[in-house]
Amino acid sequence: MSPPAPHRRLIINADDFGLSASVNAAVIRAHREGILTTASLMVNESGCAEAVQLAKAHPRLGVGLHLTLLMGHAALPPAQIPGLVNARGEFSNHPTGTGLRYFFRRELRAQLRTEIHAQFARFRATGLPLDHVNGHLHLHLHPVVFRLLMEDAAELGITHLRLTREPFWLDAPLARGQRLYRASHALIYLALSRSARARLRLKGIRHTRHVFGLLQNARVNEAYVARLLPLLPPGDSELYSHPSLDEFKHEFDALISPRIRALVAAERIQLIRYQDL
Repeated sequence: MSPPAPHRRLIINADDFGLSASVNAAVIRAHREGILTTASLMVNESGCAEAVQLAKAHPRLGVGLHLTLLMGHAALPPAQIPGLVNARGEFSNHPTGTGLRYFFRRELRAQLRTEIHAQFARFRATGLPLDHVNGHLHLHLHPVVFRLLMEDAAELGITHLRLTREPFWLDAPLARGQRLYRASHALIYLALSRSARARLRLKGIRHTRHVFGLLQNARVNEAYVARLLPLLPPGDSELYSHPSLDEFKHEFDALISPRIRALVAAERIQLIRYQDL
């Protein structure tokens, strides 16, 4: 008799829900026709209202907040957060410079806290239950932003959060190329997640052990997912992607692939949402 298969559960998430009609359509089709179980909502973008209506029509889709503090729009008017956005209410498109400003300019912390609360308030106003929290370009793990989230976790209702951490040794057999990018990002998020994990444990905030997709920047295609599933480690993991019907159609195609659906079943991988952890 062969030994029992290890118990493996997988959250399959779409970031950027609400960014555009193309993303919204891809998310709902990937949930309805494919393997997508959750999506992360950008509450300040043009497609948000449509995304909320689509989510309400598909209650099995877990929807979380994709906190946006760069490369996107703010919830508050520029006059209330002048250190964070330009006159059009837009955050900077430069991740490194933004991260440094948020870290070294202490006077911005009050504005960050106010904007964070405003985005959570917008999510609550949708009437959707909060499945999880993460950040656009993982800025929720930025030391200053993460500290603000933990200080106000109970008030904000945070119970599940993405602990972005993808060890390079797990990714190495799954992909080729961009080794410097992959190794550097693995190292950065290993350090950030190490300090964050203890705070999450103290707060009782749940997360998966592994997160996949970080080192496959815009390249979560069918071939990658097919290699990942047989090697998925025991326990709970998340795979995130950015499906759309135009810019990242290859990621959408992977999520609705009959071959991938069959592989999930053959590997006896249980698909779950964050609220199921």
